[in-house]
Amino acid sequence: MVAKSPNIKGRDGVTRQEELIRQGWERQATYDEPRLSEMIDTYREIGLEVHLEPFDPDQESGCTECMAAVPEKFKTIYTRKSPVK
Repeated sequence: MVAKSPNIKGRDGVTRQEELIRQGWERQATYDEPRLSEMIDTYREIGLEVHLEPFDPDQESGCTECMAAVPEKFKTIYTRKSPVK
């Protein structure tokens, strides 16, 4: 499944970000390597599920010009509590 842009509403009138929030995901931050892998490992170590979304400059605060130049390098991390087993 290809992730839709967080700001584009799908057939159901819900943005990708709204869809993720409804599923219990919380947006954390956007990183590239090597920090991306470090943060994924850290979140998993504390027992959280991790989900990655493509970088979307419209979802970032502050300057994103450098990131927007190579958006494929960046991913936005979402986390949620892991289900109890």
